[in-house]
Amino acid sequence: MTLFRLDASIRTHGSASREIADIVEAEWLAAHPGDTVHTRHIGVDPVPATAWAAALSAGTTPAAEHTAEQRDAVALAATLVDELIAADAVLFAVPLYNYGVSQHFKTYVDLVCVDPRATQKAFLDGKPVVLATVRGGAYGTGTPREGWDHSTPYLRRVIADCWGADLTVVEREFTLVGVNPALDPFTDEAGQMHAGALQSAREAGRALGALPVPA
Repeated sequence: MTLFRLDASIRTHGSASREIADIVEAEWLAAHPGDTVHTRHIGVDPVPATAWAAALSAGTTPAAEHTAEQRDAVALAATLVDELIAADAVLFAVPLYNYGVSQHFKTYVDLVCVDPRATQKAFLDGKPVVLATVRGGAYGTGTPREGWDHSTPYLRRVIADCWGADLTVVEREFTLVGVNPALDPFTDEAGQMHAGALQSAREAGRALGALPVPA
């Protein structure tokens, strides 16, 4: 079986979203030792910002007139979709940045959606996907930042509603507690949220690992 993992954090060390994703991946591998994990880290090796426009313009330009940039962009879009379709399960690690979706992941989504296969409704068709997402503060009901998380609803809409995946979301808040002194009063709450997120990651990884092996 194959797991495709994509990370969007701009950090390679100390990343809260990677911590969660690492646990999910480890649990999956425990159930599928020796199987394949394909990775893409768009936080440190981003999809070119110009690729979406180039691929989009290629769709209205005769193939014989495509520029090298257009051909490369179309090929990259196809590769991104190939990775999603070929995997038996998918793991996305996408943090909240400045109240919105990571620019790297948004660029990735835009390019994926250029490929004709991704324009078909629910092209992932029930494929199990785990989303690991983290937020520096607290955004729940009754908090001062309630409604300020404009990333998670978008991610749910795209991955589950548009792409048709069977989505499980593992969330952690207050990741800036211990970093931002203003949040020190919330140390206990942050610790509980952290522990809960790690347990949810273990459960999500075990659920992925329990997938039936394709015939």
